[in-house]
Amino acid sequence: MSTEPRKTTQGGERTPVTLPRIMEMKRSGEPIVMVTAYDYPSAQMADEAGVDIVLVGDTAAMVVLGYDATTPVGMEEMLMMAGAVHRGLERPLLIGDMPFGSYETSNEQAIQNAQRFVKEAGCAAVKLERGGPSTERARAIVRSGIPVMGHVGLTPQTATALGGFKAQGRTAEAAARLTEEALALQSVGCFAIVFEAIPSAVTEALVPKLEIPVIGIGAGPATDGQVLVLHDLLGVYEGHKPKFVKRYANIRKETLRGLRAYAEDVRARRFPDEDEHTYSIPQEELEEFARYLEEESLVGTDTPWDW
Repeated sequence: MSTEPRKTTQGGERTPVTLPRIMEMKRSGEPIVMVTAYDYPSAQMADEAGVDIVLVGDTAAMVVLGYDATTPVGMEEMLMMAGAVHRGLERPLLIGDMPFGSYETSNEQAIQNAQRFVKEAGCAAVKLERGGPSTERARAIVRSGIPVMGHVGLTPQTATALGGFKAQGRTAEAAARLTEEALALQSVGCFAIVFEAIPSAVTEALVPKLEIPVIGIGAGPATDGQVLVLHDLLGVYEGHKPKFVKRYANIRKETLRGLRAYAEDVRARRFPDEDEHTYSIPQEELEEFARYLEEESLVGTDTPWDW
């Protein structure tokens, strides 16, 4: 795969991103760009922008569905969003986030739901949170033939048990535990791992110990790539902004400006404009239509289109 000629367009490289390509990027030191997306137009924009990996994250529970945590979102909602994202992508690798309750019960449950992400939504891989008990689930899914991305550090599905949404690995003992979890996930076949909210120095010490790519989110610059939630980096979501988020746009502000302008135009009867925003009908057709209304005595009745 690494020697295949790259197809390019005016927008840049268009060869689909594969798992071997992700490993090649790690080996060559080429940063991996990953972002979340939850619908068709967002997927199209991520694709056109040249993103390498798109994650349909369970953060959708908060930034799209209005829940106050990630745990309420279920498989059906995740599959619906993942399918929409798949239809909007050509180049990026698509990963589906296994939601809370979709893999913890048994290996069989984990495999079945991972298969649904592949079969029903078109995902190339799935992501699981945590090491520990999740390591065995990751092993089972990998052995079933589905690639798995791990996730250690701050894992939102278990944030309550971790003491809330705060950085992890800030003591020697906690950093050692993160190391063990990351190495365990690598050992069972995960193709990459997300490090979330981990001290930069800990990340810098750990990344060289791992053979697989590490994607950081609030884990410093030493990772092999970075991921951010689309709604955070574009300023769509008004909720809590984590320390590690950088705003690259303020879509919410622009959206409000546009909506308010629209509302003002409607109330002032400036929209729609008779010439610019409406359709015409030939005069003779309009006259014939008027005769029909008059002959059928339909003007002013409750059911003018009773054929």
